[in-house]
Amino acid sequence: MTFQDYNGLGRWSRWAIQNRYVAIARRLRVAEPSDLRPHESICADGHRVFPVMYCVIEGIERGDPACIEIDIEFIEEDMGFPFGMILKSNTARALRRATLTEVQQERVRKRVVEMLIAGNTPKEYGEYARLARKIGLGRWWAGVEGRVNLTSRRVRRFYDYFRRFVAGCEPGS
Repeated sequence: MTFQDYNGLGRWSRWAIQNRYVAIARRLRVAEPSDLRPHESICADGHRVFPVMYCVIEGIERGDPACIEIDIEFIEEDMGFPFGMILKSNTARALRRATLTEVQQERVRKRVVEMLIAGNTPKEYGEYARLARKIGLGRWWAGVEGRVNLTSRRVRRFYDYFRRFVAGCEPGS
């Protein structure tokens, strides 16, 4: 029987996320903390522990502010993860439906613009772009002009998307 833990390492291990969640939940005085025990599957061929980030995403859906904070940290991370594209896409989708503080919105704006400038537009970036469309890009859009490699078709696609839907628009318009 094999054991497979699909959680990340170091700062993104399940224990590190769970410990960080407890600290953030205390700081934010979360009335009903989320249960961040990862889903597990035990069958004849092995024992699998699925990413605790699925539980964090579920916490966002319930409006847990500590989960929102961890998921913003998650999309700020460049490191690869098992199920990373799915997790990061789902994170951005959940954040789109959440109520973010102004500080959190600024962090998202900064991340989305920096990724575009760096030409770092992985598959989940489409969900990041939709999140940015909801909250707007604010002052961050001004730093894009002349700094984006428009020879990349993918970068050009998102640049055009932002020009059309986000640049200069107020959130939600």
